Amino acid sequence: MLTTEIKHAYISILREELVHATGCTEPIALAYAAARLRELLGAKPERIRAEVSGNIIKNVKSVVVPNTGGMKGIPAAIAAGAAAGDASKALQVIAGVPAEMHGEIAAYAKRTEIEIVCADTTRMLDIRLTGWAGEHSALVQIANSHSNIVREEKDGTVLLEKPVTDSAEDNLTDKSVLNVADILEFANTVNLEEVAPLLNQQVACNTAIAEEGLRHNWGANIGSVLLADYPDDIKTEAKAWAAAGSDARMSGCEMPVVILSGSGNQGITASVPVVRYAKHLGADQETLFRALLVSDLVTIHQKSGIGRLSAYCGAVSAGVGAGAGIAYLLDGSYDAIAHTIVNAVAIISGAICDGAKPSCAAKIAASVDAGILGYHMYKNHQEFKSGDGIVTNGVDNTIANIGILAQQGMRQTDQTILAIMTERCN
Repeated sequence: MLTTEIKHAYISILREELVHATGCTEPIALAYAAARLRELLGAKPERIRAEVSGNIIKNVKSVVVPNTGGMKGIPAAIAAGAAAGDASKALQVIAGVPAEMHGEIAAYAKRTEIEIVCADTTRMLDIRLTGWAGEHSALVQIANSHSNIVREEKDGTVLLEKPVTDSAEDNLTDKSVLNVADILEFANTVNLEEVAPLLNQQVACNTAIAEEGLRHNWGANIGSVLLADYPDDIKTEAKAWAAAGSDARMSGCEMPVVILSGSGNQGITASVPVVRYAKHLGADQETLFRALLVSDLVTIHQKSGIGRLSAYCGAVSAGVGAGAGIAYLLDGSYDAIAHTIVNAVAIISGAICDGAKPSCAAKIAASVDAGILGYHMYKNHQEFKSGDGIVTNGVDNTIANIGILAQQGMRQTDQTILAIMTERCN
């Protein structure tokens, strides 16, 4: 039986991780820092120096910043925040920017010197903006999670300083309490009134952007491509709807999403396939919500060892989480969920993250497919066994191996990806 302390920790984790964001979270974090920089200066910065970690460069390079009229890249994100952002809204900092401001954002980006430096930092997520206006200067630093401001200065005086390490879990609830058995017990027993507002928002927002992705021309239209060939297959539908949400989001759709582990794509991937399966099966809302808890927490469990940003594609973790949530709907047993996770991880672990862009939608489709296949392997008495690659005894031990693979094994891969993107793909 779960202790009261563990139940409260799980609820706290969900409240920290399931939050609204409008736009890809890396450019939005830049916009948030820039909006706060303007507030500290009391004026729009006339010059900005952006010192950012390599993964910020990687994840901002090719994604459209919403409410900018289609602009891409770090200068666009910073200009949007500095010229028109509302820092009080955190990851929805530019959600309310009207269309008539798009021209001003573009003009500000053109006339303002924005120097971009790849920071010498061991943190995967590190943003340090310094700005000047008249005789004044200010600094804002975000580290480890997208809205975690750890330092503010004005004219050389420190106004805010938080302890900061290299851990993506700074200032967050300790996630070492997560394990698959307890996740399942929590999902089965928690009073849903305590988490229903979070899950209602996740379903509403993430389904809405998926519908938008299917209705209109966004990105590579992966969802529409999938449904054109297999319109009546629930497995395809689950993949297609998740991919469509990502395509819209990566291409600048201004609709909000409920993110997970710092990522809107992960929030969409962990939720939308489970929603589609629940609808297909005629599951009631209570069953859907409990399945979503499994998917969300299994995703977070994997990501706690990997980190928010990595060379390891985050959609993989969320696809595995979705597979676990679907296994809950179809079976509900610990064995089904644990085997689904291990099988799915063995199928698709190692997919690289080469930045936020339309091809994320295709990776999401592949990841959801692996999650679903993982369950069907279990159903047909097939499994990957300990010693098969990174698979080892115990689902939580296999998840721990993923963290080692991502954090240690793929460190050089991350540097190589960034070098290719910045030196060969301009």
